[in-house]
Amino acid sequence: MRVIRHYFISRDLDELEQIEEQLEQRGIDKPQIHVLSLDDTAVENHHKLHDVTSFMKTDVLRSGEIGLAVGVAIAAAVMLVAYLAGWTDPPIGWLPFALLALIILGFATWEGGFIGIQRRNTHFTRFEKALADGNHVFFVDVKPGQEDVLDSVISQHQNIAMAGTEKGTPHWVLEGQKRIPRMLHRI
Repeated sequence: MRVIRHYFISRDLDELEQIEEQLEQRGIDKPQIHVLSLDDTAVENHHKLHDVTSFMKTDVLRSGEIGLAVGVAIAAAVMLVAYLAGWTDPPIGWLPFALLALIILGFATWEGGFIGIQRRNTHFTRFEKALADGNHVFFVDVKPGQEDVLDSVISQHQNIAMAGTEKGTPHWVLEGQKRIPRMLHRI
């Protein structure tokens, strides 16, 4: 199932709160809706708004994936060199090189995540000027069949501007974000 993220820009948090309430009333779940702002306190004071978590504001996942890819390449190179050089023959065997490859893989993934935690999420960098100007970025991950709901609600609000679309959060992640709190509430 393909999820599409729609970005909007607005200065008015009260209006964004109304939009979020209307979207939720019409079947779009809270985990699908977020507000990105440099004024986190103002967003927190609007209790109905679902703000972007600190973790989401960083590039840790993307950078961690890049680190993982680099780690896989280096680990594979270590294993290949060890094999071609004949170092894997008895009495040494594969174990030390497999452990070295595993350590390299883990370190590269960790280092990628460490670098990413220090950077702004690449999906949000295009909004830096708008955020610096005092605006807020409102985005909604829309599942198939929910486009009409979003269009209908947004058309009722004049102080919000469309800012683009892109691939959204995977459907299975959205479902997990919806179901896990329900399961925990039952415990």
